[in-house]
Amino acid sequence: MYYSTAGRGLAYATQGTKVGFLADLRLALLFMPASTPSAPAAPLHIQPATEKDIPTIIGLAEATWEPTYRFIISKEQIEYMYRVIYTPASLRKQMRDQHHQFLLAYVDGHASGFAPYSEKPEGVYHLNKIYVLPSHQSQGLGQKLVQAVENAVREAGGRTLELNVNRHNPALAFYERQGFTQHREEDIAIGPYWMNDFVLRKDL
Repeated sequence: MYYSTAGRGLAYATQGTKVGFLADLRLALLFMPASTPSAPAAPLHIQPATEKDIPTIIGLAEATWEPTYRFIISKEQIEYMYRVIYTPASLRKQMRDQHHQFLLAYVDGHASGFAPYSEKPEGVYHLNKIYVLPSHQSQGLGQKLVQAVENAVREAGGRTLELNVNRHNPALAFYERQGFTQHREEDIAIGPYWMNDFVLRKDL
């Protein structure tokens, strides 16, 4: 999404031939504003997604995935990760079996971004990713999605929100401005690729 990891659109650093992230557990936040962004001028509405929204989610991923990663990872890795995460069957599994809850953002009635999150033990929730259309970058939509996830987690009784972000990703500063702090480092092998992350947390 988000993501973000968000901030994947600005994650230029790699480690040798291995890039440290897998989007199923990460974020793709597609902008890094230099200052606090203003609210979108058009009406904004954020709502929970259902399986009926899977085509919409896939459409958003198709519009953001390749532009986000083309300068960061190989074409082969882009295609591999996309196949793993964004088929209809994979998204149904995320919703049904992994209990990922997706929030869809609509700007002026048009789907413009999404953010899934999921519950972990002991009151911790994980923000899995954030995606925002390039046409809606730098308008505060990513920040609004983070806030919407935080509100949903609080309402569900969650006490902590966490996320993974590549250790060389400039989006780290964005999350710190949202109140997230470094909790630990995490290195996870995914096939021939690596996730080399900070795990950030925020008490809600």
